[in-house]
Amino acid sequence: VKAGPRVVGATFPREQWEDEGVLQPRQQGFALAVNDMPDTNPRVGSIEITGPLTDEGPGDTPSRRRILTCRPATPADEPACATEILSAVARRAYRRPVTDDDVATLLAFYEAGRLQGGFESGIQFALERLLASPDLLLRIERDPVDAEPGTAYPISDIELASRLSFFLWSSLPDDELLALAEAGTLAEPAVLARQVRRMLADDRAAALVDSFVGQWLYLRNLASVYPTPSEFREFDENLREAFQQETEHFIDHQLRADRSVLELLSADYTFVNERLARHYGIADVYGTRFRRVSVEGDRQAGLLGHASLMTVTSYPNRTSPVLRGKFVLENLLGAPPPEPPPNIPALEETDADGKPRSLREAMVEHRENPACRVCHAPMDPIGFSLENFDAIGTWRSTFAGEPIDASGVLPDGAAFDGPTGLRDMLLSRPADFVGTVTEKLMTYALGRGVEYYDMPTIRRIVREAETADYRWSAVILGIIESAPFQMRRTQS
Repeated sequence: VKAGPRVVGATFPREQWEDEGVLQPRQQGFALAVNDMPDTNPRVGSIEITGPLTDEGPGDTPSRRRILTCRPATPADEPACATEILSAVARRAYRRPVTDDDVATLLAFYEAGRLQGGFESGIQFALERLLASPDLLLRIERDPVDAEPGTAYPISDIELASRLSFFLWSSLPDDELLALAEAGTLAEPAVLARQVRRMLADDRAAALVDSFVGQWLYLRNLASVYPTPSEFREFDENLREAFQQETEHFIDHQLRADRSVLELLSADYTFVNERLARHYGIADVYGTRFRRVSVEGDRQAGLLGHASLMTVTSYPNRTSPVLRGKFVLENLLGAPPPEPPPNIPALEETDADGKPRSLREAMVEHRENPACRVCHAPMDPIGFSLENFDAIGTWRSTFAGEPIDASGVLPDGAAFDGPTGLRDMLLSRPADFVGTVTEKLMTYALGRGVEYYDMPTIRRIVREAETADYRWSAVILGIIESAPFQMRRTQS
């Protein structure tokens, strides 16, 4: 095996007599390999490759070549070579031009290591010091020396490069971005727009999807969701992973194709593999690879048809119109309800005779109690419209033998029925939906909550994005060009 990045896999011999497509009782719908729970299926914990074992001295790897940009021919060449190496690495790590003090600190550690084991040992010591530096671990933005307390000022191009790279890539600025920042031209509108488009086309932009979608749509919570095995025997770890990948592939495609943000709701396609297609009842999909497929009808269209969202907004044993309604209000409409009062008792799920009550029947008391009505009047109808999806996103038409009533009316009189009606209602208010996505994306970009004084900026971004059909690039560039992203306020 040659040095460098490699894809490594492991295959277990098949030793089972059961049909592969049938979940076995002992598995209880799960591949339980977490929290010290038993697992009858083998899985890889780690793979370690050691070598080459015949060569003497350190091998040649891409990372070594990237760091050791010079090789001292004689001991007299070592100080200059060490300075060159450490200055280049520190510039990338600290995301700014290095100072004499930066280099002097690293050279002191280099010298200590060199005395113990030679040139490369000295470089290793210095790199260990660099990896513990606050300049690497923290994004430091320094106020101008003459800035008055409580005043806003434009951040430097160097600081803008870091904000930009951590927003779009969750990583350090590359050489091109850093060079423009050092030249003082990054903040120029044409240059900035060109860099944003370049960065969005880069493979590293996948980090934006993974991190932002996990934060916005609660996909991070999927790992801690455990539907009751006796109720949902078909749920297993493969399905859990497929739920997450569907939503990530879906949004990654729209971002890279620069589609309209509204297509998050209206898309007549999704991404599935064989396991997820079987869950949705989509025919003729085979294998583990995810591929784009068209969805028939409206019930699976857009995000509202994704099992990932339906699962993270449910309880382990049943759906929750309250959780789903709250999720839509907060994350799709930008109108989060207030926190509930303390010590609210759980709903009774059966009537006096022990017969299961529908959630709509159980939640009548929410709307009859004036203290509850103010929150539940807008929240419950939205949640009920998604009741055709069970707690793991499977479509159903009945509950406890009775047809599901998925109709609802909001306090403003807006009526809708089922996920299709809810989707149409959301699409009839495009500025509200795009504004909410913009607010969530700005929160992610800034690393802080959006405040009241940010709202005029968000409304302006949405208005300007409307002329571009609300495309992702228009929203993202609007955030990056905005004052909240490019300015900072001194401590008051």
